[in-house]
Amino acid sequence: MTDGFMGPPWQADWRIDALVVFEALPDHAREMVLAARAELVTAKDPYFRGIHTDGGLPEGMRVMPDESTVPQGRHLCFFDYGNGWLKYTFVRRTEDPQIVIEEVFWH
Repeated sequence: MTDGFMGPPWQADWRIDALVVFEALPDHAREMVLAARAELVTAKDPYFRGIHTDGGLPEGMRVMPDESTVPQGRHLCFFDYGNGWLKYTFVRRTEDPQIVIEEVFWH
C-alpha cells in the first residue's frame, strides 16, 4: 500500500479475448502492440487529455476517446498509422491504478 496517488509506470492487464488476439498476431505486429502498450503505461496521463498532449507519441501513433461524449471512458490507441489499435480503459484509483486492454486489432 502507498500513501496518495501513484504515478507511472501504470499496471496493465489484458482481457483474455484481447490477449488471445495479441498472441495470434505475427511477431512484427506483436512488437508494435507492445510498443503502444509501453507508451500507455509510461504516460503521465494515459488518456492524453488536453490539446496536443499526444504530440510526444511516436510517429504513426495517436490516442483518442472511443466516444467524444465520454472523455473518461474507453480510449483507442492507434498504432502503425491506424492499421491497428488497442481499446483500453484506465482505472484511476489511489492505490493500484491500472490500464485494462479490452481489444486488440491489427490488419
